[in-house]
Amino acid sequence: MAETCLVTGANGFVGRTLCERLVAEGWQVRRAMRRAEPGHDCIGVGDIDGATDWSSALAGVATIVHTAGCAHVLKPDGRDMEAEYRTINVDGTLNLARQAMAAGVRRFVFVSSIKVNGESTRPGAPFTPFDRPAPEDAYGRSKWEAEQGLRALCEGSAMEFVIVRPPLVYGPGVRANFAALIRLVRSGLPLPLGRLDNRRSLVALDNLVDLLVLCLRHPAAAGQTFLVRDGEDLSTTELVRRLAVATERPSRLLPMPGFAQRAMLLLGQDRLHKRLYGSLQVDDSATRERLGWQPGLSVDQGLRRAVSVAEGQ
Repeated sequence: MAETCLVTGANGFVGRTLCERLVAEGWQVRRAMRRAEPGHDCIGVGDIDGATDWSSALAGVATIVHTAGCAHVLKPDGRDMEAEYRTINVDGTLNLARQAMAAGVRRFVFVSSIKVNGESTRPGAPFTPFDRPAPEDAYGRSKWEAEQGLRALCEGSAMEFVIVRPPLVYGPGVRANFAALIRLVRSGLPLPLGRLDNRRSLVALDNLVDLLVLCLRHPAAAGQTFLVRDGEDLSTTELVRRLAVATERPSRLLPMPGFAQRAMLLLGQDRLHKRLYGSLQVDDSATRERLGWQPGLSVDQGLRRAVSVAEGQ
């Protein structure tokens, strides 16, 4: 009989596709989410924090992929939700890990974030899993604290851990900024994103899920931290061009005047400025070499899948 894998956040962007893939490959899957949904092996666990009772979800489980967490969002006044991140991403993760160890879970795969490494990279110096972590915001700090706690808990125990730090994930059902960019490209409006020479690593949802499934079963994954990316990094300008091709729209790109970029910074939009004009590259060579992994989808294939069911269609 196939092992049972618990997927937390099973109705989320990553969790839903992961569950579908595991079932297709013959795994027994238990879906955990805040409120149970009818059908499948689904369990509602309520809010995730340091006191969540996971006992019913963990019964008979051999492996876990922990995708649930507090996403990177801001309060209405623009501040990070520091307390919420710590409660859910740190206390909630470590509480689950402790109960998993007690229940005899064999392997715990934790979906962290490239924000543990930092927010931007210099040309020719992509992030690696061996870099000193340098999170710059509350979300990144919470993921780093959870990683450290998970390592400490698993040290000397029978439960193995695996940490995966993805950059921006895109795919069918993507929301937030990426969905907004798709809508802008589809509108055909001129965008001030031309002539940019930055480089950003992305990962298609299907490529990330491929790696997570591999991390559940590969012996060499135990105790490791993996970075992941598609096979090609893009400038923001090239991303818009590729999205235009995927949406079958013309790309209308205008250069952003230097004074407008400076105004964006003066107006406190430094995070948006970094996402649009800064670089964030990932070196995933260690992942590929250790696990023999290659992304199954190209960037163009991933973008076509993303725009086919983009939010708002």
